[in-house]
Amino acid sequence: MRVYVPLTLPGLAEAYKTGELGAGPFVAYAVTPGLREWYLSDDIEELEYAALSRAALASLRLLAAEPEAPRRRVVVSVDVPDRAASADPDRGLDPAALGEVRVTGPVALAKAASVHVDAADAEADVTAAAEALPAADGGDDDAQFVVDGADDHELLWFATQEIPNLVERGD
Repeated sequence: MRVYVPLTLPGLAEAYKTGELGAGPFVAYAVTPGLREWYLSDDIEELEYAALSRAALASLRLLAAEPEAPRRRVVVSVDVPDRAASADPDRGLDPAALGEVRVTGPVALAKAASVHVDAADAEADVTAAAEALPAADGGDDDAQFVVDGADDHELLWFATQEIPNLVERGD
């Protein structure tokens, strides 16, 4: 199963240092039955993009909790055995939990397929979105518009061989 692990650049640097994305259990995002039902699509590429987008939002939440982190969303895509990731069946159609899975064991960074990171020009919008999250979660439509503005920036794709450069430069 392909899972999308939300991180920050400092989180990616730590994963690079330790060689692990997480010891488990940790939250990631994947094409789950609930995500399939919500998006009403059979196109696997569309569904994987939806899971990646959910992970990008989770990365934004991590940024909101880490004010010192560079304002770039980071998502690592990695394949794990199907038995290593599971969705909570009670939260399958909960909009806040769409695509969410728990990965139970350690995942080696060496197993990653790719890394997705915001470009430098996204920084202002990502900063504003991270600051607007609490108000958006409280139902403020204007704040939600600001949060959604981060989605106007596509995450850039990087090969895993580029991780050292990403963590050394901070971008």
